[in-house]
Amino acid sequence: MRSAAGAVRRVFDWIHRLRLDELPALVVLLMVAGGIWAFSEIASEMMEGETQDFDKMLILAMRNPADLSDPVGPFWVEEMGRDITALGSIGVLTLVTLSVAGFLILDGKRRASLLITATVVGGLIISTMMKMSFDRPRPDLVPHGAHVYTASFPSGHSAQSAVVYLTLGALLARVYRRRRLKAYVLFLAVLVTFLVGVSRVYLGVHWPTDVLGGWTLGATWALLCWMFAFWLQRRGEME
Repeated sequence: MRSAAGAVRRVFDWIHRLRLDELPALVVLLMVAGGIWAFSEIASEMMEGETQDFDKMLILAMRNPADLSDPVGPFWVEEMGRDITALGSIGVLTLVTLSVAGFLILDGKRRASLLITATVVGGLIISTMMKMSFDRPRPDLVPHGAHVYTASFPSGHSAQSAVVYLTLGALLARVYRRRRLKAYVLFLAVLVTFLVGVSRVYLGVHWPTDVLGGWTLGATWALLCWMFAFWLQRRGEME
């Protein structure tokens, strides 16, 4: 007991000695560890079949019981779902990333541009590797509302949306000093990421746990890259 109490005391002493500008990095480090744990738990439960009832319930809840090919809501909601899901497509995310990277280069922030590009490319590679590793079949309960050609877990749209929009949201939040503007930008980034994930389930192309896994994977990778950017800034190697 004494040794455990001493260890806890040393941890608190170390936290107390941290400089104020180092505390965000510590918080992000803990969030990264939590994200890795959460993704592992979701993947484990999925592989064991423990999420099957949950997945089926949510997909069917978004369908007309009399016609499973018909998503709930009027026709314009289904069209809006396709529009929203396109925000997480490779084409749109590539265009957004290249546009932001080009702007940063013109603004003289070449290293920041390189880091954002590497973050997005790295997220795509990790997501693809995870898909190939788990090789989960797509939902077969309802007709798909969009074309699919890869494995199901984790959701690539959800993961890449989290990587791109959360990274850009954090980048824009650094530009503004007013807390309301920071909160607004981050809220929009989270909202777009959330809506893209929900649209994948609504269109019947992903199980809900695919989306949860994608969100977790993408957000964790984005946080890890943010930590790397923080470290580079502390060393004076990035704008």
